[in-house]
Amino acid sequence: MSAESPIACDDGQLRCTWCVGDPQYQQYHDDEWGFPVTDDRQLFECLSLEAFQAGLSWITILRKRAHFRHAFAHFDIATVARFTPSRVNRLLQDATIVRHRGKIEATIHNARQAPTIIAEFGSLAAFFRQFQMPLTQPLQGTSAATKVSRRLSDELKRRDWKFVGPTTCYSFMQAVGLVNDHLPTCFVRGKLDQLHRH
Repeated sequence: MSAESPIACDDGQLRCTWCVGDPQYQQYHDDEWGFPVTDDRQLFECLSLEAFQAGLSWITILRKRAHFRHAFAHFDIATVARFTPSRVNRLLQDATIVRHRGKIEATIHNARQAPTIIAEFGSLAAFFRQFQMPLTQPLQGTSAATKVSRRLSDELKRRDWKFVGPTTCYSFMQAVGLVNDHLPTCFVRGKLDQLHRH
């Protein structure tokens, strides 16, 4: 996500412009985007959905998120890792999700790689925490990727993860609170800065 200037909404709050005009998008912006995520299942879900989003708009994925959760066993890592080729074929027939074989197979493949990271770091959360950007980091805003997201992408690729390019990784970092890219005057930014300080 990116934005250059905030917009005042009907409730009097200043928000990042990308979320305005769609209630579901606005709720995601207000309650999820940029908030710290520490649960491994949620982290796996977020990274998987960011991969599905490549080439599409995030609102498309957000509107299908409930269907993705149903199709991918709520992104339970161990369960997804056991998906078979016949399950892939069923998913390719599921019009409620994005039917992209490469992305579906990558999600399953990544679920099979996750236990290696968990064994090494104790959790996916601990692994991703290495890439937390400091609170003093200037707003990235219009950046599609950063030095840190490239490093995260390289680390995941070195561990044989798929569909984890630097742009996907940066979108993931924004989504799960590894960077706070709400505009300085967006009302959510201050809430997140406080969360990161505790």
